[in-house]
Amino acid sequence: MVSRVRVVGALSRPLSIWPHRPRHTRTITTTTAAEAAAHLLETTTNKIFTRTQLLDGNQLQKLSLTLNRKELHPGLDITENAPPNGTPLPPGYHLVYFTPSQLEEDLAPDGSDRTFNSPGPFTRRMWAGGRMNWHHDAPPLRVGDEVTETTQILDVSAKKSRDGSEMVLVDVLKEYFVPGGGRALSDQRSWIFRKPPSPTHTIASATTSPPPSNIRTSINDTFPASPSEEEQEGFPTRHILLSPVALFRFSALTFNAHKIHYNDPWTRQVENHPSVVVHGPLNLINMMDYWRDVHSHSSFSGNPPTSVDYRALSPVYAGDEYTITTASLEAGQSGKKKTAYSKVGLVVEKRGVVCMRGEVFVEVKR
Repeated sequence: MVSRVRVVGALSRPLSIWPHRPRHTRTITTTTAAEAAAHLLETTTNKIFTRTQLLDGNQLQKLSLTLNRKELHPGLDITENAPPNGTPLPPGYHLVYFTPSQLEEDLAPDGSDRTFNSPGPFTRRMWAGGRMNWHHDAPPLRVGDEVTETTQILDVSAKKSRDGSEMVLVDVLKEYFVPGGGRALSDQRSWIFRKPPSPTHTIASATTSPPPSNIRTSINDTFPASPSEEEQEGFPTRHILLSPVALFRFSALTFNAHKIHYNDPWTRQVENHPSVVVHGPLNLINMMDYWRDVHSHSSFSGNPPTSVDYRALSPVYAGDEYTITTASLEAGQSGKKKTAYSKVGLVVEKRGVVCMRGEVFVEVKR
């Protein structure tokens, strides 16, 4: 992939580099979530960071294989060859492009990149949710396009969790422009930053504290080659079980060095999780794949989605079997022009616990 980077301020003045934590500088540490939010806002307000990258077919092929999907689109087998130039990206697949580009010494101790991260002690980063809007007045993202991504912080705020602990919520907007300047996609992401878990609550040894029996982590376990499905109330329920290998491959594709996704000792001893954690974006992609397999052809003759709103609610671990189901379905007309739309509610769930909710909206302008 070819990538170029520049940063523009409020007056579109070119700066030198993509944002990163400068080496050999003082580490900023705050006391409260409000102070951390104020510092991040102060350093990023009115700045737009811009990168340009070629969307190559190899990256798309490797993602589809990681998802155990031999066909990127119906009839397009990519097991031997990457998809050709002009192939549109399925919804959400852009997440494996425009990946972080820090040196290892610039990463946080947990391996996460520090771009737009909250200052300490609010360093424990989690993907909270977001919204994507596809702008159909411009061509879609396609293999072979040189696409420009702009990134800006929309808001940073101090929050409190249900248990009363402080956290920092960061809302980031990424927009993608195809050749000719058309805006193809807007991608708003929300991240939560918490304090690291107390050492008194960590697991002493990864070798002496086995994971719960309902999580399959043995190398002798056979993980399904592809998701399985069963019918429920007219729509299939998709069963998914991701292996540590799948999580490692997705981490490699997204250049995501966050240790909770591949380093079992760190995940259990430091982060107090029972196993490595499935990426929030990976759950989102699986949810959108369910939508396009089950609902896209019934949503106004296969029209692409207009938007998806989603929220991550509970973690999924490698070895967890979880399901993706249709929770609601609505169709109608809206606005003075009676624009037709369909809205599909989706749920990612494991053993009765909702892990992610999503709502996919399709609009057809006549």
